[in-house]
Amino acid sequence: MSGRLYVIGTGPGNPAQTTPEALAAVADAHEFYGYGPYLDRLTLRSDQIRQASDNREELDRAKVALQRAAAGVNVCVVSGGDPGVFAMAAAVCEAIDHGPVEWRTADLIVVPGITAMLAVAARIGAPLGHDFCAISLSDNLKPWPLIENRLRAVAEAGFVIALYNPISKARPWQLGKAFEILRAVLPGETLVVFGRAAGRPDERMTVARLADAEAAQADMATCVIIGSTETRIIAREGRPDLVYTPRFIREETK
Repeated sequence: MSGRLYVIGTGPGNPAQTTPEALAAVADAHEFYGYGPYLDRLTLRSDQIRQASDNREELDRAKVALQRAAAGVNVCVVSGGDPGVFAMAAAVCEAIDHGPVEWRTADLIVVPGITAMLAVAARIGAPLGHDFCAISLSDNLKPWPLIENRLRAVAEAGFVIALYNPISKARPWQLGKAFEILRAVLPGETLVVFGRAAGRPDERMTVARLADAEAAQADMATCVIIGSTETRIIAREGRPDLVYTPRFIREETK
């Protein structure tokens, strides 16, 4: 008999942002596979087994989890954020797509979670209040020229843009390049939100103009939200400013 294979996200890191459905999956699973810092967010029982691996071993992790589920074990694959947004659900589906036929009968349960852009948006106001998109700046799985083309296209189309994986020691230049591309399309007054570690004790929310935004304001714990030309800031005396994108977009005139 096949075991269940859960794929969950822990949210951005605040324990209160791990959903009850994800916690129920944790309670039902026996073996856990994931990147170490994400597994560290779980409180496991003494009978539950933790198998940590490097953050770049997603496909291998998915294959092992599928093998164990096929052997009858209830398994939980753990991501941060939402497992379907630049995370492990896609890796598990890829493994099933290219793996042995018996994996297609797996009792797969993908549990939705709270992804970084939603947590940042909630802390700053409602910048995702109208049409938006999410783009990862990592070129580990896609070529950089494709990222550049997508940035131009969505900026020209008027989307609010959430940038994941904006910068790292191995990729220190890409966020700065992204800002250059966006400045060629968007006004300098366009609002940029740097949302670091949303909901965690070391949270930091910063708002800048696109003309002034600097890549050094971000790290890998940061989700960067680039507003559209409609995105606005509301100053509030004694309270943090609010950033929001209106639900209604004015009709363009020719």
